[in-house]
Amino acid sequence: MASDELFGALPAQSKPQAEGAPLGAPRLREPERDQIALRAVDIESLIGEDHPARLFWAYVEELDLSELENRIKARGDHPGQPATSPRLLLALWLFATSEGVGSARALARLCENHDAYRWLCGGVSVNYHMLADFRVGCADLLDRLLGEHLAALAQAGLVKLETLAQDGVRVRASAGAASFRREATLDRHLALAETVVEDLKREVDARSDASNQRARAAKERAARERSERLKAAQTALAEIKQQRKEREEKRSNGKKPKEARASTTDADARVMKMADGGFRPGYNVQVASAAGEQFVTDIKVCNTGSDRGLMRPMLERQRTRPGGLPKDHLVDGGFGSAEDIEWAHAEGIDIFCPPTQSKHGTDPYLPRRGDGPGVLAWRARMASDEGKAQYKPRSICECIHARWRNWNLRQLTVRGIEKVRAVVLWYALTNNITQANRLASA
Repeated sequence: MASDELFGALPAQSKPQAEGAPLGAPRLREPERDQIALRAVDIESLIGEDHPARLFWAYVEELDLSELENRIKARGDHPGQPATSPRLLLALWLFATSEGVGSARALARLCENHDAYRWLCGGVSVNYHMLADFRVGCADLLDRLLGEHLAALAQAGLVKLETLAQDGVRVRASAGAASFRREATLDRHLALAETVVEDLKREVDARSDASNQRARAAKERAARERSERLKAAQTALAEIKQQRKEREEKRSNGKKPKEARASTTDADARVMKMADGGFRPGYNVQVASAAGEQFVTDIKVCNTGSDRGLMRPMLERQRTRPGGLPKDHLVDGGFGSAEDIEWAHAEGIDIFCPPTQSKHGTDPYLPRRGDGPGVLAWRARMASDEGKAQYKPRSICECIHARWRNWNLRQLTVRGIEKVRAVVLWYALTNNITQANRLASA
């Protein structure tokens, strides 16, 4: 066989290029993204041994979640799709909170793309509907876990509960300023919404084709939900009117009060003064913490813009919390109320709160006419150097608010005071887990 027949498929060898001649187009390795690639992934090696995700998984592994597991209907050999472990959902949201992730859709995407969340999932798929419902549906469980974790920390000597600090932080609500309507506007919108609901109901009953019926049923459901929100706004408006009437009876300055308004998107939200001096819809989140130690002992969400009068309800809640009523309670000047101070004195609690400066320039530490024994003791206590020194650790509780801001608790993505409470409890429990880990490591 001739040599040209044996190697006929080989490309012809080019002649050597003369010096200075053009070299032609460069040979490159270009990406080809339409090909299918199979990878062998060891899920356990996706994150390091000291990764924060392992901290939260170690925490949820030791929990008793029987109250959630008892709701699962798929059991034994009975038919039904296996449910996603509530332990996994709890760990996902705790870790996501510490990473500043507050959206169920964003968390669902991270569970597919991010190694740390993929390690937590361990091959279990989740969707944003499941994540969103779990986040706002287990407030009572989170409250119990917060108390149990705090009791364990106190037993281990990591936290002392004899001295508590209380402070409030205003969080922007998921409601626009333009959603607030007066009574006449609410009545008009509600009448229109109820008319739309009735018309859509008749259309859904009259049509037989399935595709159009589903679309019209969705429209009817959206109109019904809007009607329910408007009714809730009317109820909130009546409550706001009653509160303003009571305030006007106590102090009458001759000015005509502004007409009350309520939000059509979040009826529980109220316009209040924020930390930057502006007025926006928000919630007042009251946080009780161990003074100087950055551990949250309890939270309470309300929609009043002022802190005055909120000290006693928080202390009364402490009766059933770990540690019981504290010996000392540190608050800022906005909480100062003579009635609350007298009540705390009768309960054996020493209040540390700076007195407000008088408009007449009198010494605020001097006794005044009408002061009870609790207020007299409080004035003397705050006038002493020892009392001022004991009050200093109160400012450390601001670090908790700063940490929550870093975790993107700036504007809420849920509506309704109960859902807001659930979201804040996630932040409180996450704060205590991470703070306990810091102290244990130190």
